[in-house]
Amino acid sequence: MRRYLFFVNQPYSYSILRPLQEEIRRRGGEAAWFVAGCTTAPLGPDERRLRTVKEVMAFNADATFVPGDWVPYFFPGIKVEVFHGMARNKRGHSSEDESDHYRIRGWFDLYCTHASKDTAKFQELAELHQNFSVAHTGWPKLDPLLTQTVHGKRPRAEGELPVVFYASTFSRSVTSAPALVDTIADLASSGRWKFIVTLHPKMDPSTVDKYRNLAGEHLRFVESDEDLLPILPEADVMLCDTSSIMFEFMFLDRPVVTFRTKMPGPYLIDVDGVENLEPALEKALRYPSDLMDATRALCDDLHSFRDGRSSGRVLDAVEDFINNKQSTLREKPLNLLRKIKVRRRLRKELKKMREGSAK
Repeated sequence: MRRYLFFVNQPYSYSILRPLQEEIRRRGGEAAWFVAGCTTAPLGPDERRLRTVKEVMAFNADATFVPGDWVPYFFPGIKVEVFHGMARNKRGHSSEDESDHYRIRGWFDLYCTHASKDTAKFQELAELHQNFSVAHTGWPKLDPLLTQTVHGKRPRAEGELPVVFYASTFSRSVTSAPALVDTIADLASSGRWKFIVTLHPKMDPSTVDKYRNLAGEHLRFVESDEDLLPILPEADVMLCDTSSIMFEFMFLDRPVVTFRTKMPGPYLIDVDGVENLEPALEKALRYPSDLMDATRALCDDLHSFRDGRSSGRVLDAVEDFINNKQSTLREKPLNLLRKIKVRRRLRKELKKMREGSAK
């Protein structure tokens, strides 16, 4: 029986890793969670949490799954990068952002990629370094979305209001949240729309409070540590800025409107002024063919699979790596300085959690 560890450093990791947990359990394996630096509130009573490094070492996992860019190198088992987003989920599509996505930091044994483009790039890097492997698996987070029974237009009863899912990132240079709070308040109170609103966990708390206070009959505020995947299908259209969640929503085959996005393209209806927001939402509800064709093309480019079975492919790739590929790879560089920094970071994150619990 295989044992697997989930290394969590950000709240968004839970929804990425849970489909893997479901597949692990289906196969008769065992999974446990180790959280460093963020809330543990989303963990359920049926999910095993390892609280200390000593417990992690005793659990002795065969593989550790990481939806981030670092992991304690001394944890048992192979280290598997499953990523926190897809290859284009980078602000502005700049060459600097792309290079960060493909940066090899020396922590991972196996990279589980999502699409042909990023697979080819990581394969080139694997041939260069010869100390890690690459598997084209798809992204586990999308499994629940891709197995939804309803894609495309959401069935609405006669007279039922359209639902807008609004999500915003936190960076001051790209967030739309401060600029749109009054407009969203007006639209929600107009009786023409319903809103579901969530904000990035690093959003300015004063902005979060403004939206939280709008909650009512026509606006539902979702806290940042809630799992958004089951909620996304409740919306007819997404309103966003430059948050990567808009790409995930597109896999429901539904339209996205953005406000001053840094990722423009034919797959979005982008507006620059608040006065254009409601007309853009109305246009999106008509599902323009050119918009939806571009949306589908982008999804094909971002993710190769539509079967909702990426978690199974990831576990198959881990098994193949352990049995057939691990012994063929070179040793990783010593990287003493990086390893010291990782130990310091882990201590810092765990200390922060202890202090937060004490409060």
